[in-house]
Amino acid sequence: MTFLPDAGYVPTDEDRASLDAWFAEYDARSARRDIERMADMAVFPLNLVSDDAAGNGRSAQWDREQFVATMTHVMGDGSEDITFESTRTPVFLSPAMAVVFSDSVMTAEGRTQRLRYADILVRRDGAWAFQTMIQGGWGDNL
Repeated sequence: MTFLPDAGYVPTDEDRASLDAWFAEYDARSARRDIERMADMAVFPLNLVSDDAAGNGRSAQWDREQFVATMTHVMGDGSEDITFESTRTPVFLSPAMAVVFSDSVMTAEGRTQRLRYADILVRRDGAWAFQTMIQGGWGDNL
């Protein structure tokens, strides 16, 4: 008989702090539109799950080049400030895997937009990296 691993992982204070620090850095890079450095924080191929304008679920895998091109197109050239205020709810599946649900408010050019999304992050060699992005509305870019 094979036993499944214990799925009741309880994160340590360090687990939570390291994930919070990762998101603070990612948000700072996003605010500066430093797309190449954002890409440094990912595992490629990156999985994307979304829906399209017709309401159909979509999924794809992006390589680094596609991530950089799409994010550059979506986020613009960086001529105006972007700020993020986010509430994140991490669910740790193990010391090396977390699903993070985010409710964010992004402000750019005086306009505010609410965002809700989830990311799956993995920890490799002590550092977090995002591997899957889940957010509505990206499907037409996949």
